Amino acid sequence: MASDAFPTRIAYAEALAIVSRVARGRRLPAEHIALARAHGRVLATDALARIAMPAFDNSAMDGFALRRADLLPGETLLALRGEQFAGGPAAPLVRAGECVRITTGAPLPDGSDTVVIKEHTRIEDGNVRVLQAPAAGSHVRHRGEDVRAGDLLAVVGEALSPARVALLAGQGIAGIDVARRPTVAVFSTGDELVEPGLPLAHGQVYDSNRELLMGLLRAEGLEPVAWPTLPDDPHAIESALRHAGEAFDLVLTCGGVSAGEKDHLPALLQRRGQVHFWKVRMRPGMPVLFADGGTLGPALFLALPGNPVSVLATWFALARPLLDGLQARAPRRAWRARLAAPWRKRHERLEFLRGRLASADDGTLLVEPDPADGSHRMRAAADADALIVLEEGERDYPQGSVVEVLPY
Repeated sequence: MASDAFPTRIAYAEALAIVSRVARGRRLPAEHIALARAHGRVLATDALARIAMPAFDNSAMDGFALRRADLLPGETLLALRGEQFAGGPAAPLVRAGECVRITTGAPLPDGSDTVVIKEHTRIEDGNVRVLQAPAAGSHVRHRGEDVRAGDLLAVVGEALSPARVALLAGQGIAGIDVARRPTVAVFSTGDELVEPGLPLAHGQVYDSNRELLMGLLRAEGLEPVAWPTLPDDPHAIESALRHAGEAFDLVLTCGGVSAGEKDHLPALLQRRGQVHFWKVRMRPGMPVLFADGGTLGPALFLALPGNPVSVLATWFALARPLLDGLQARAPRRAWRARLAAPWRKRHERLEFLRGRLASADDGTLLVEPDPADGSHRMRAAADADALIVLEEGERDYPQGSVVEVLPY
């Protein structure tokens, strides 16, 4: 299945728009899972509060529940009528001149409206002397002050943080609808690649891209499958990609996507699939290719360049947005920082420059650009913790310029 004419050497913004459009048309179905397995998953339905939180007026401290109107300007002696523990049976009604021992989180006994902390009291012959009178309503958590029944607690497209999952657990929610996670196959390509731990022959290098991509995917909560390294053989490449294309939602490849004699992926995907774009005006990562599998299977194919920093840049620029789109994840927070040093950009392509984030004394977020900007320089990428996005066109960026950053 040969593809029709497709965009080439397009702007990054256009490539990202194509990725988003294709992902919208291929969104993955929802599945119902146990809340305990929902950490990091993308919510497929809004979550509404079933109960108020707190569900009842309760004590914020260990102490004694009482009627504030009973307290005198100085010290007050109150009769101790009983106790109220969290999860325990209900305490007796608090009448005039009485109090009830109470623990943190325990329901406020009927008749009481205030809690005095234990440190401000003294026990005398079974009674309680209040040494320091609290303000009315002190140390009382009121029903529904955090959440009211019917409140919107989490929205479609939200990636569930541990705190959000805890909030839902506090509602008694045991299961929830989330987007199915994409299945991802990862390939490295090239006769020169050797598995770490084996000896190198002349002209060979160790395969680092596979571990880079596997780690990035796992950090997103995915469970990628690493396939054996593809040789520079078009028949072997086609066979492996056809098997993966039938079994996975997304096939990610590294290398073999430029215009060299052994770069077989562009011709294969043009012949067998539908190429959405090939080559993007970005640095590093310009040869990136995006395609539907066509006769290679229903998977999407995102072919990344082979230089390791290009893999890192195209992951954040295109691969992660594609995976987000497949799950209908809401847009991620945009980060901006000020350049801690000037930078001279002397090329037309949009650039993803390595940088290191820091905070100024006044709280301003800063990013220090790394001059080691070659796409092969993985040491610089490893020493950095963010990519600095520099827009298309030549220009000078003075120190203090505000730029977009993509934290790792």
